[in-house]
Amino acid sequence: MERPYVICHMLMALDGKIDGPFFTADETVPALHKYGEVRKLFDCPATVYGTTTMAGGYADGYVSDLPETELTFPREDYLGGCDVKNYIVSLDGEGVLAWHGKYLEKKGRPKAHVIEVLTEKVSDRYLAYLRGFGISYLFAGKETIDCEALLRKLKTLFGIERVLLAGGGITNQAFAAAGLIDELSIVLAPTADGDSGSASLFETGGFSSAAPVAFSLKAVEQIEGDTLWLRYTSKIRGGRHETQNFRKRSDCIGHQVG
Repeated sequence: MERPYVICHMLMALDGKIDGPFFTADETVPALHKYGEVRKLFDCPATVYGTTTMAGGYADGYVSDLPETELTFPREDYLGGCDVKNYIVSLDGEGVLAWHGKYLEKKGRPKAHVIEVLTEKVSDRYLAYLRGFGISYLFAGKETIDCEALLRKLKTLFGIERVLLAGGGITNQAFAAAGLIDELSIVLAPTADGDSGSASLFETGGFSSAAPVAFSLKAVEQIEGDTLWLRYTSKIRGGRHETQNFRKRSDCIGHQVG
């Protein structure tokens, strides 16, 4: 297999939203618990997030006023070195996210090394900034991020066999449109808020194809509090990249369909 197996795992409201007021509802609590439980079950060493998701919950917001530099850097991958085998992969094409170090430690999750994913549009100032922290970065495209090239590099350079894709909607759609989602896992909360400003599970954002992407239902499980865990495989890939050992582990819960 030339690339990692990709699982898109999301918590979603009945109206298709993946953020917004529905998160605060009491009825969403069982879904939140299930989402974390399933995340651990999948046991993916790398999680991919888009720029907006990273800025809102993982990075230190957006960077500003970077000092000028006389240094120039080749648009080549840089490995900062790390002592862990867990990774947060940050899609940040133009280099706008702020950091305090090369590791992220979020409560209830293992310490993870940051891998920034850039395009050739990034400035030398930002590359110097990342190198100052020892943050690894990968180039995947000239002006827009090439998701398939990124996946190949994650496997070749870091030995990553499984990737968890965790949003936002534009990032999810970019991978889906490229036929790079092998499995779609949705924890469906029995709530809806109709907030038109919230992100949806898949959004083009004007960056990727709006052509429909079809999935095959694999399993359904009803959870406490009217929550559902839905699992699909891609009709494009058909789950062909799933390894036998991973299939045995990930199929251990959930009612199989078909």
